Amino acid sequence: MDSRKSIDKPPLHESISSRWSVSSKDNSLREVTFGDLGSKRIRHGSAGADSEMLSMSQKEIKDEDARLVYINDPERTNERFEFTGNSIKTAKYSVFTFLPRNLFEQFHRVAYIYFLVIAVLNQLPQLAVFGRGASIMPLAFVLLVSAIKDAYEDFRRHRSDRVENNRLALVFEDNQFQEKKWKHIRVGEVIKVQSNQTLPCDMVLLATSDPTGVVYVQTTNLDGESNLKTRYAKQETLQKAADLESFNGFIKCEKPNRNIYGFQANMEIDGRRLSLGPSNIILRGCELKNTAWALGVVVYAGGETKAMLNNSGAPSKRSRLETRMNLEIILLSLFLIALCTTAAATAAVWLRQHRDDLDTILFYRRKDYAERPGGKNHNYYGWGWEIFFTFFMAVIVYQIMIPISLYISMELVRIGQAYFMTRDDQMYDESSNSSFQCRALNINEDLGQIKYLFSDKTGTLTDNKMEFQCACIEGVDYSDREPAESDAGYSIEGKETSFLIIFLLLRVVFFSFLPTD
Repeated sequence: MDSRKSIDKPPLHESISSRWSVSSKDNSLREVTFGDLGSKRIRHGSAGADSEMLSMSQKEIKDEDARLVYINDPERTNERFEFTGNSIKTAKYSVFTFLPRNLFEQFHRVAYIYFLVIAVLNQLPQLAVFGRGASIMPLAFVLLVSAIKDAYEDFRRHRSDRVENNRLALVFEDNQFQEKKWKHIRVGEVIKVQSNQTLPCDMVLLATSDPTGVVYVQTTNLDGESNLKTRYAKQETLQKAADLESFNGFIKCEKPNRNIYGFQANMEIDGRRLSLGPSNIILRGCELKNTAWALGVVVYAGGETKAMLNNSGAPSKRSRLETRMNLEIILLSLFLIALCTTAAATAAVWLRQHRDDLDTILFYRRKDYAERPGGKNHNYYGWGWEIFFTFFMAVIVYQIMIPISLYISMELVRIGQAYFMTRDDQMYDESSNSSFQCRALNINEDLGQIKYLFSDKTGTLTDNKMEFQCACIEGVDYSDREPAESDAGYSIEGKETSFLIIFLLLRVVFFSFLPTD
């Protein structure tokens, strides 16, 4: 299919008139005539995914793969399909799921399974070495301490969710903007976001404080990039956004997905169909920068936003130390089995050697001795069973080889580490008024254990600061060193001039900036 597509000349009030467009994945090239240029400012860079030419967003969206969002009409939008609310949940547990799920996660530790087996064996009368309660209490205490720690972590998540869901946003209702909690925002509503505020949902831009419809957003919470990105509102919606009461139209967009860099939709206003792309939508978690305000219609809310779809929840993390401990415990268990096998083998040899003297050895458990008046209720089960019981009794006796208190000590140390880290003044950021947060107590010991670092976020590594250090052009050092006496009166000419011109040209071309107030 030919990538060049003819379009009708737009009205004269537009800044430029497009003749044809060559669209690609991220940008498009427009050939324009300058006969209609006036004094109005021109919006540059908006011919990308939001171009009205042939692009991915212009492809026909199948009805089964689309959702209809009526602008400023949430009742009609949710009449047929009850879309999810804007409330979010990042906590792992609820009141009913905490006990079974937490126990399941804790028994991923090999040591806990080991001590559970020991406690069960000690409940059998034939193998009882300690009191039945004494074998259960250590394991129960360890599980209780870990459960309390996990419950506290999840309580913080619930508290964070509650704070997030109760934040206020400006929603257009009853012909005016009113404050509304984030969790009550519905698909189809028009919201107003002001400068330095975080977006509560995924919204399609309708208008901005900039006459050209441009808006700047920071996507640090989404992709970790701190540089500002530009988003654009359609020129047709800019003209109609001043009268939201009579704003009629709908958006046909794709179903929620995890692709934060893609968006496919069409908007229909007054019988005119407009294509929408990634540059026309602002995602939840973005911060509005260098723009006084922006208006948008909610298309995805709550768990259907791209940010939440990419949030897989709070996983059960285990540190490298804990993984290594599981391996060591398996090795100790194998050694314990070998030791208990040796004990059972020696018991078998002893029983064979003293099989004729068992009737006269009072300290041994013989049936005739147990049946005497005042004798303990011990039974003799035969040579084979006695060896079997001896093996498991040895397992119970030697269980101390794997210290159960090790996990308690680790949990207490982690809690102490988290306490000191969150109160470290060196970890406080004055610009964002935020301090260190320990979100996962299970992996404290992994801090500083990074061996390799692969990153393409150069701005994050350099704090978005580029300082000139040195430049060497055609063998000549142009750093900020003091000029030598031999350089006095030095002139640049010939081939060296061309290299220097190329260097300065590249410096200008590849240096980009965003205008600020």
